[in-house]
Amino acid sequence: MRGGQVQVAWSEFISAFRNIVRQYRRSLFGISAVAFGVIALLLAAGFVEWIFWASREGTIQAGLGHIHVMRSGYLEDGQADPNRFLMLDNSAQLSAIEALPAVRTVAPRIAFTGLISRGETTLSFMGEGVNPEKERVVSPTLLISAGQNLTPEDTRGILLGRGLAENLGAQVGDQVVLLANTPAGGLAAVEVKVRGLFNTVSKAYDDSALRVPLPIAQKLLRAQGIHRSILVLDDTAKTSEVLTVLRSRFGDPNLAFVPWYDLADFYNKMVLLLSKQVMVVELIIAAVIVLGISNTMTMNVLERTAEIGTCLAIGRRRRQILRQFLYEGLTIGLIGGTLGVALGWLLATLISKVGIPMPPPPGMSQGYTGAIMLTSRLTAEAFVLALVTTLLASVYPAWRASRMEIVDALRHQR
Repeated sequence: MRGGQVQVAWSEFISAFRNIVRQYRRSLFGISAVAFGVIALLLAAGFVEWIFWASREGTIQAGLGHIHVMRSGYLEDGQADPNRFLMLDNSAQLSAIEALPAVRTVAPRIAFTGLISRGETTLSFMGEGVNPEKERVVSPTLLISAGQNLTPEDTRGILLGRGLAENLGAQVGDQVVLLANTPAGGLAAVEVKVRGLFNTVSKAYDDSALRVPLPIAQKLLRAQGIHRSILVLDDTAKTSEVLTVLRSRFGDPNLAFVPWYDLADFYNKMVLLLSKQVMVVELIIAAVIVLGISNTMTMNVLERTAEIGTCLAIGRRRRQILRQFLYEGLTIGLIGGTLGVALGWLLATLISKVGIPMPPPPGMSQGYTGAIMLTSRLTAEAFVLALVTTLLASVYPAWRASRMEIVDALRHQR
């Protein structure tokens, strides 16, 4: 029985395809509407997908990393009492984590605040103690605008944010003094040398930030330990997988594993905003396809009224007429969707090779080149959208054709 039903459905589909070929001029209009809609959706969504990828990787490579290892509660209460959340930077747990196959490095960090002084000028700062060698893996996109980056050999050199250096009147090679509170409540100071200046996309951060080698920070704070370790993976897509392994294998209630997407608030809000915009584009394209296909199918039904009446008169059932026009609409969507996907991929490849000039982001002086990133998910969504919209657009014309009165249909245009 099923084989017979499949054979009948296939024969009806072939008949619908022949009708489309017979009415090729009108069918081409519907196919073109579907194809252009799919192309527009692929190019728009592909560009947004590239923005997501570039923003994600840029955020991670700017120093956020993939996973942060820290004491439980540090994010909530760490600023009020940072000394309570110190942990060893050479523990067996961190060594075992760094040995995991997907982990490239585990970089220690300690955060602190204090005062920086040069001559008669004293300003407040937000500092980070880092491992210079591992930090190159965590922050490969850090822009050193003057001087040089930190190195393990130079234990007295520090990096200043461009804005902080300008406000302080400091240049590369100048001696400055850092002051910070110790856990005992005293005040400690250390004299260091400005090795380089760095820029980020946030001017507010550059106006108060500095980086020092980890030993200097620990000496200044009179503290042994770090506040967090940052894991850098060989692939961002493995973040959830590695996070599951860490939480199952190193399930310490005093230890927290926080993925990058829980810390990237701006990225998450940007994704939410642009995703809604893409959804609006999809709705607009769907509406255009529905209107175009509905108009094509309606005119098709009107032109074939006498033919429909003849089919009903010789014994064809109304549901067969209904299926015939539904198959025709579905076939238009299938052809238009396939054509749109093929041309969309071709255009996306060509545009990506040429590049899309992008203006420099806030705080930066150089622009960059964008691209269109198509994924299998985007392609499938565009193709399914073409099929669903054409099928929906065919429902009313098909129903109208199946409800015709035989006598009135036969008398049409006579």
